[in-house]
Amino acid sequence: MKKILVTGGSGFIGSHVIRLLVNKYPDYLIVNLDKLTYAGNPENLLDIENKSNYKFVKMDITDEAGVFNLFEEYQFDGVIHLAAESHVDRSISNPNEFINTNIVGTLNLLNASRNIWGNEFENKIFYHISTDEVYGSLGDEGFFLETTPYDPRSPYSASKASSDHIVRAYFYTFGLPVKISNCSNNYGSHQFPEKLIPLIINNIKNEKPLPVYGKGENIRDWLWVEDHAKAIDDVFHKGQIGETYNIGGHNEWKNIDLIHLLCDIMDQKLGNSIGKSRELITFVKDRAGHDMRYAIDATKIKDTLGWIPSVTFEQGLKSTVEWYLENQKWMKNVTSGSYLEYYNEQYKQ
Repeated sequence: MKKILVTGGSGFIGSHVIRLLVNKYPDYLIVNLDKLTYAGNPENLLDIENKSNYKFVKMDITDEAGVFNLFEEYQFDGVIHLAAESHVDRSISNPNEFINTNIVGTLNLLNASRNIWGNEFENKIFYHISTDEVYGSLGDEGFFLETTPYDPRSPYSASKASSDHIVRAYFYTFGLPVKISNCSNNYGSHQFPEKLIPLIINNIKNEKPLPVYGKGENIRDWLWVEDHAKAIDDVFHKGQIGETYNIGGHNEWKNIDLIHLLCDIMDQKLGNSIGKSRELITFVKDRAGHDMRYAIDATKIKDTLGWIPSVTFEQGLKSTVEWYLENQKWMKNVTSGSYLEYYNEQYKQ
């Protein structure tokens, strides 16, 4: 039985990856290592938690001894590394946590892989998932390529850029069999509502103000999380060692236009008059160092691995809205307690 470690598997993207792998590869043992911070939620995997080829381990990737012991116990054949602090606003408030988790944690996983595999790298893979934010900010034209120079602008993106560089260094220096992918903004079910789309859905449902940074003109490329999980599966199984793959949705939206679309979809779903939810839009002080535009050229993964997005944004967004409306208990559980304090502090007028 092939043994695969997925870090951060109880989080948003990680839970979709875990679900796909557990169901698609019954002859794999999928081990989910997650610290279960505010964004790591066991409820995300209730549907597969009792599968015979799934195992959960609660652990912090910054626990060097614990990580080494886990690798010794399971003798992993592959690592899919998703665990990370990932919210830009939180990285501005607390950079140290991002440096420790995203850099030191990644280093621990790399060292544990080297320790277990030695120089026997056949059929071994260390796959590191990163973000398009490492490339910085684009103007009105152009796209991020795999060869675009790094230019991170926030503590979050700087910590991810650093971890990318360390992973590549282990490939070139030690021959570790690594793969890297950099993705655009994900959306879909089970996303913690500090992120834009579930935040707006939840606030409309509860008739709360819809906070929009600056004038809402920042542009993002949106990728449905289930398409991202399929891309991760493709890169892990078919991607070339030492290569980087950009994964994007071919789907650019200004924040304000996206919010308008969400408002209209929510009005339709809730039986409101069209335009009612737009009245909740409230412009707030812009985020420090707010990148203007991200856009990915995903030609490489399309041409080499045959991956393309499977749904239109309108289809993905409607299914996403429906999921959050049908899972209000999940939303209530994750927005209780400390989230409210964070929210009130982050979006104060």
